[in-house]
Amino acid sequence: MLDTSPLTAAVERFADRLRSAPQSRLRRGAAAEALELARELAVRAQRLEDAARDPRGAAPARVVPDAGVFVVGDQVAVTGQDLAEALRALRADESGTAPSAMLDEAVRLVGQAELRAMR
Repeated sequence: MLDTSPLTAAVERFADRLRSAPQSRLRRGAAAEALELARELAVRAQRLEDAARDPRGAAPARVVPDAGVFVVGDQVAVTGQDLAEALRALRADESGTAPSAMLDEAVRLVGQAELRAMR
């Protein structure tokens, strides 16, 4: 089973920073950046889960709603955990990309979003 602790740690760190960020920072773009990340993490998790259930095709992606600037920390945390769980359940032969490479890419995405959001 893949160790997804680097992803969960990165997601929790960013989510905690968002939760404690002042409203002014969230409104200046941090919340929008975080929502974009949450949506991307959700899409990736949905693809993995759909492929595991039915390799012939995926269901239409469900979009993370814009529930406001004070919720994005939780949205990042939840979608990050969903992706971590999907990666842990994935076997190397179920996709064209190794799960560890998908994990590394997701950790990079979270780190880059955090840098953009919190500068």
